[in-house]
Amino acid sequence: MADSSEQLELFSPETAVLPDYRIRESDRARHVSIKVHLNGQIEVVVPQGFDQHQVPELLYRRRDWLWRSRQRLAHQTAGLTDNHFEEKPGQIEVRSRHQTWQVNYQPATTRTLAMTQSGPQTLLLRGPIDNSAACGDLLRQWLSRKARAEFAPWLRELSFVINLPFSRISIRGQKTRWASCSSNKNISLNYKLLFLPPELVHYVFVHELCHTVHMNHSAAFWQLVEEKQPGHQRFRDEIRDGWQYVPRWVED
Repeated sequence: MADSSEQLELFSPETAVLPDYRIRESDRARHVSIKVHLNGQIEVVVPQGFDQHQVPELLYRRRDWLWRSRQRLAHQTAGLTDNHFEEKPGQIEVRSRHQTWQVNYQPATTRTLAMTQSGPQTLLLRGPIDNSAACGDLLRQWLSRKARAEFAPWLRELSFVINLPFSRISIRGQKTRWASCSSNKNISLNYKLLFLPPELVHYVFVHELCHTVHMNHSAAFWQLVEEKQPGHQRFRDEIRDGWQYVPRWVED
């Protein structure tokens, strides 16, 4: 992961000065994506082999969006505790279902870290809890199971309502995609959708179900999306900022 060579402190649309950012190459990325994390950090994900000298120009083109995103995040995180930025979260906020899960940690001399549900919305990690990477792995596994339990019936019901059938559903932790649909009408959902507001999750579902008819982003595809979700452009715009909802520990 490469840091930007420019270390500029000020940023505004008026001065057009770029903020600090970091670049991450991904073998899964097919295009460049820009993410603004909750802590204000800007990450540019690029496909392998991409000419990174083009990144400053790309950021310059989206300077107004970057400015608005950072201003909005500063407002949203003003009252948050440091738990949102810790490697081991104290809480997990599942916005798609308006749930907040408490995460408790219990040190033990056992060599294996274990996680159990100790209450209605409480998770307990017991063992060598100083191993942040292992804690993160278990929590991401829990997110995957949680996403399947929440999203599978939701997607099936929506598929029936808008009359766009699909074949199978899978859950993954993609770095640059919220979801995807194969030519066999298999839909893969990102468990990070759990952190998005429900209206954005709904839009992602509609988007992917429309791909069961059009495996592209043609005019016909967007016409179908609008037919199935009138006024979709609002959510199409908002989903571009969706990564801001994903806690930092999930991406580590």
